[in-house]
Amino acid sequence: MSKPGESSEIDSVLIENRRFDPPSASAVGAPRWLIGSMDEYRAMHKRSIEDPEGFWGEIAGEFRWSSKWERVLDWELPDAKWFAGGKTNLCDNCVDRLVDQGHGDDTAIIWEGEPMGGEGPEVRRLTYADLKRETARFANALKSLGVKKGDVVTIYMGMVPELAVAMLACARMGAAHSIIFGGFSPQAIADRVTDAKSRVIVTCDGAWRRGKVVPLKQNVDEACDMLADRGEAGVEHVVVLRRCGSDINWTQGRDNDYSELVQGASDEFPPEPMDSEDMAFLLYTSGSTGKPKGILHTTAGYMVFTATTAKYVFNLIPDQGQVFWCTADIGWITGHSYIIYGILPNRVPTLMYEGAPNFPEEDRFWGIVERHKVTQFYTAPTAIRAFMKWGAEHPKKHNISSLQVLGTVGEPINPEAWMWYRKHIGRDICPIVDTWWQTETGGHMLTPLPGVTPTKPGSCTLPFFGVDAAIVDNDGQPLPKGKGGLLAIRKPWPSVLRGIYNDRERFIETYWSRLPGMYFPGDGARTDDDGYFWIMGRVDDVINVSGHRLGTMEVESALVSHEAVVEAAVVGMPHEIKGTGIAAFVTLENAFTPGSPEDAEKLRKALTAHVGKEIGAIAKPDMIRFAEALPKTRSGKIMRRLLRSIAAGEEKTGQDTSTLEDFSVLAKLREPQEG
Repeated sequence: MSKPGESSEIDSVLIENRRFDPPSASAVGAPRWLIGSMDEYRAMHKRSIEDPEGFWGEIAGEFRWSSKWERVLDWELPDAKWFAGGKTNLCDNCVDRLVDQGHGDDTAIIWEGEPMGGEGPEVRRLTYADLKRETARFANALKSLGVKKGDVVTIYMGMVPELAVAMLACARMGAAHSIIFGGFSPQAIADRVTDAKSRVIVTCDGAWRRGKVVPLKQNVDEACDMLADRGEAGVEHVVVLRRCGSDINWTQGRDNDYSELVQGASDEFPPEPMDSEDMAFLLYTSGSTGKPKGILHTTAGYMVFTATTAKYVFNLIPDQGQVFWCTADIGWITGHSYIIYGILPNRVPTLMYEGAPNFPEEDRFWGIVERHKVTQFYTAPTAIRAFMKWGAEHPKKHNISSLQVLGTVGEPINPEAWMWYRKHIGRDICPIVDTWWQTETGGHMLTPLPGVTPTKPGSCTLPFFGVDAAIVDNDGQPLPKGKGGLLAIRKPWPSVLRGIYNDRERFIETYWSRLPGMYFPGDGARTDDDGYFWIMGRVDDVINVSGHRLGTMEVESALVSHEAVVEAAVVGMPHEIKGTGIAAFVTLENAFTPGSPEDAEKLRKALTAHVGKEIGAIAKPDMIRFAEALPKTRSGKIMRRLLRSIAAGEEKTGQDTSTLEDFSVLAKLREPQEG
């Protein structure tokens, strides 16, 4: 963040003039577009800002409530209460409500396992009636272990249907869940269990990943040992689903077999009426320093907002043969909101895939699209750049013409990756919804609407309903179009986070203290002449070069637009003359890998010149490092704070690395590079 007295304005250097009008529904095979025109969008958005109580009250009326709310919104900065006084249940609205409406036999979840047998992969389909039965059984199983309303249950599983069942069962009985991505270390599990005061962990013996078994139960055992060594109250129960047939240690009295627990459990468990502001779940995100943050989301506002965003952003229409696939892991907010809680209420099947995108080959995703006739495909820019590196020949092997809407999530997408996605996956016609949002926001904030919003490569376009977004300076004053500044949200929306668990001060300091009366997500952005939003990167990542404040996203996009570059990350580094220089970490197309130090230096000069040509001499990198891979979180976000430490020559970062996917990447980047 900028220092006191420092300008909040960020210089915009990226020029992107390509624009694509929305296709007709018939062109992509969609039944229709739910919103028919930009005029209709503008009218709905205007009403959602000027009359949020009326707008969201009408939508909330489509859900099932045990007691209707007294007031749609109570707002006292920084605390929002939505549908105050109302009682409802997330699982009931995702499952039981639809069964009671006569849709029990409709497919709710399509699941595909990673291992490929002679007859293809293992596929399971769960109907809404199946989910009602299984969530009731598992809720009864948890109750038998002493779990009660208000407790926090830790879930650490692979992408199996039982993960969805476990989280919905928690919602059914009124227990909050804390889902930890299955790649996290024992240390990360122990820290999160401690913070959440969780006494029950649900896990698997292992999870399939690129043909190998990730030892989930072993990691849980080690985490429990760490807790015991610290002298903390131990985990009382571990529930183990046997997925991979791995040999595992078994602690009598603590460990419970998932199948045995549910086998004898009743399939009757009425959904627990939950106050609109009761905690629905915790989801931990890493901080730059210190312990991870437990982001707290509550029941009713989150339920209404995620289902509504999913409906309109992905054009979800039941009974039209649609199949929605979000490739994220449920351990991330994207999986919470757009695999389960936002999709199931819309009665379109949601697809879960267990494994890696390149197992056994680089065409696995496209085989899944073809096999299940996926209509909406939602993935991360980091995955799209991997697809680019692997080559367009892989999607060409499959019939992916079922696709109607493409989406991106997780970080800003480089324009060239956007164009590749449109051409090779979207057949040059599918609309791309480039969504900006966060764990903290719960659902989409800035996004195109398919068939409605003209799109521009790299822009997340316009605010969703109920989102009052602006670009402001340090004092919260709006900046003119074209000026880069701080992205701010000026009014509460239904799924806004309600706090950081056990840390009120950190909640206020992180999100509500930077801008007067506004939510600050930590991103720099600008708007163009059409009012479209362009995310320029985290404000922490802005580089001040000779008095010019440059957003990392724009320099990275210039690098990726060179034919040799698949992925780039740009950070600031100490510079004797400029104060701060630009360090670029670059992953190359295989065909451009330098064969000698001389070749490497030649390519560096070419890339430096290319950046100068694309956006000006001020943005030329002072250092370019070639890397086989970049340090990323397990959700695919590049960890630029670690790259800043490497660029500065620091040996140790002292930062939270619990979300780092591959520590060997960091080790390789620290090695001296020739040329």
